[in-house]
Amino acid sequence: MGIILLALGLVLVAEGLVFALAPSRLEDLIEALRQIPVPTRRNLGLGAIALGVLLIWGAKTLGY
Repeated sequence: MGIILLALGLVLVAEGLVFALAPSRLEDLIEALRQIPVPTRRNLGLGAIALGVLLIWGAKTLGY
């Protein structure tokens, strides 16, 4: 459970930095994402999930 809270905290810090440091660029990013076809966005999301699970598994395996 601790590792999930750690991962969630890291995600919130990263997201918060984007909102705090570059809010106007975030709007540009959202517009760019709208231009990407839905199946491609879905595949990017699935890839991000797989990478996240792999990173969490690796951290847990290393004892973090």
